[in-house]
Amino acid sequence: MSYLTLLQAEIPVTEAVTEATEHQLSIFELVFDVHSLWIMIPLIIMLCLAIYIFVERLLAINKASQEDRNFMNNIRDFIHDGKIESAVALCKGNDTPLARMIEKGLSRLGKPLNDIATAIENTGKLEIQRLEKRVSIVGTISGAGPMLGFLGTVVGMVIAFHNMAANPNNLDVSTLSSGIYTAMITTVGGLIVGIIAYFFYNILVNRISNVVYMLEAKSTEFMDLLHEPM
Repeated sequence: MSYLTLLQAEIPVTEAVTEATEHQLSIFELVFDVHSLWIMIPLIIMLCLAIYIFVERLLAINKASQEDRNFMNNIRDFIHDGKIESAVALCKGNDTPLARMIEKGLSRLGKPLNDIATAIENTGKLEIQRLEKRVSIVGTISGAGPMLGFLGTVVGMVIAFHNMAANPNNLDVSTLSSGIYTAMITTVGGLIVGIIAYFFYNILVNRISNVVYMLEAKSTEFMDLLHEPM
């Protein structure tokens, strides 16, 4: 066989490879494939929900963690001067969990210190519950996303094996491709949603823990202030 004959025989193979590599799936085609759409749509909704809750809670937590360094100094001065009403007005003018806790403590002045500490603690728990609102949903998404993707994987493999059983004498790549394709796409989608939601959840939990530490420190400072001689 001459070199020219070999070259001519290689040309169709090269053209076939070139044509096969020219068509590359876009992100849109991957996500909205008709076989995996029933899994991908819930995953997209879960991802959008996780992003919304993360941004909304992060803004609320950042607002709650804002600390006026002169706030406790002003409270101390008002209490030492006997200006309790001015201290209460200062607390009402600050829309923060710390201000509401101190305001609750000021409203209990004259009662036993244990009662004041309990009132502040209960108010602090309510404030933390407000900050944790809907955060658990992000945690649920971080676990449910991969599970939903795995469900699509199992269903896709069932479809692939069903196609094999239905066509035992005509097995080719196209018979298996649709089921395996669905399995792989939903797995990737579920993992992406789960990983993103997992990071979101841990960031929010860490920020809330910082706020809890700050509130505990300031409430202790307020109780120490009440122990000081007037």
